[in-house]
Amino acid sequence: MRGEERGKRPTRATRPGAGLRLLLAGTLVVLAAALAGGCSGGGKRTVVVLGPWTGNEAAAFTRTLDLLDDGTPYNYSYQGTSSLRETLVAQLEADAPPDVAILNSQGELQEYAREGALTPLTGDLASRAYPPWAPELVVNGSRHTYWVPLKVDIKSLVWTRTAQPVRPHSWCLGMSAQATTGWPGTDWIEDILLHRSGPQKYEQWATGALPWTSREVRDAWTTWASLMAGQDTRSALDIPYTGEGGKGLLNSGTCTEEHAGTFIRYLYGPDITFKPSADTIPGLGGHKDAYEVSGDMAAVFRDSPAAMRLLSRLAGPEGRKIWLAQAAPQLKPHFPSASDPQPTDPLGRKAATLLTGGTREAPTHELCFDASDTMPPTLRDAFQHAVLKFLSTPDSATQNRLLAQLEQERSRLAGAPALPEVCGSPAA
Repeated sequence: MRGEERGKRPTRATRPGAGLRLLLAGTLVVLAAALAGGCSGGGKRTVVVLGPWTGNEAAAFTRTLDLLDDGTPYNYSYQGTSSLRETLVAQLEADAPPDVAILNSQGELQEYAREGALTPLTGDLASRAYPPWAPELVVNGSRHTYWVPLKVDIKSLVWTRTAQPVRPHSWCLGMSAQATTGWPGTDWIEDILLHRSGPQKYEQWATGALPWTSREVRDAWTTWASLMAGQDTRSALDIPYTGEGGKGLLNSGTCTEEHAGTFIRYLYGPDITFKPSADTIPGLGGHKDAYEVSGDMAAVFRDSPAAMRLLSRLAGPEGRKIWLAQAAPQLKPHFPSASDPQPTDPLGRKAATLLTGGTREAPTHELCFDASDTMPPTLRDAFQHAVLKFLSTPDSATQNRLLAQLEQERSRLAGAPALPEVCGSPAA
């Protein structure tokens, strides 16, 4: 849930300009020191995990850490914040990073790895760096894994009420989401491009090899505009993706279909179900065996055996089993491998089948990581702003102008290292 949201959160770890760095370091240095690892009153070393979860989701994760630190010489402390970017930057500027931080953006994580802020993972941790959530990177001539997925979600879904007649494409639209306002719109563009142009073109676009002015990208924006025709798009710019009061857009009584990932199920009860978007949205059936996914990935920012041990347990069967047991039914996390424990409710099992392939046999579909969370943060931010402008004026002139601006930013970033892969098969 971003803040409490799951998928894209306000986790912009891009280093800000010098003036903002000084401001953040000055105003948040006390918080950075408070969150940094150290010794507790009982003599145990405190291992700090910084992450985006608050509320009930944070409570379940905290209980998991409490159970994992039993019998160890460590206290595991979770610090959740909806201002993850600012907090993490302040800690780094104060030279007091957390032991482990959890982010959803591979673009940000790659920048940290290339800046030397992350510790390479080895052994069993490296073996759990399943694609497409954790590709290997070549940094300074050496190939390493720098993060592992802790929990994952599938996004290429359309949600409806099981007993409610569906009016033709009465879409629930809410674009507001605190610092990441606009991400529901980028999810639409990404899902459309994946299913109309296929995983190969999607990967080229996500990694900066396919221009924003290309036929495939233009087609995705045009298709989205046609799907939004007749919808109340202007109101959607101010409505939270969770609906008013966090009750879910499907509960508003004004719409009957919602394009969202599995993280949205915490807003609803058992009367809500989903279908793959390729089976529901007109014109998206060309590549039905591809799905967009997102994830929350953990990386070690303060190198120590204690941090590595904790991350190994969190990413392994012990931690995942405990976490699943501690979470409320609609907050039970999904994990990336078919060998991992998974939610047992009907919707949870259905989503797990799509995420993992369902068995250890050869998978029949492909998973592609959220494109905007793969892009460099400046391009991701520009993309999120562009979809809001386009939604307010969805004509061809606005589309051409926005795509030209995004292409200019892509060209400015040309030559910067890109992730080696964005799509992959479910982890057996």
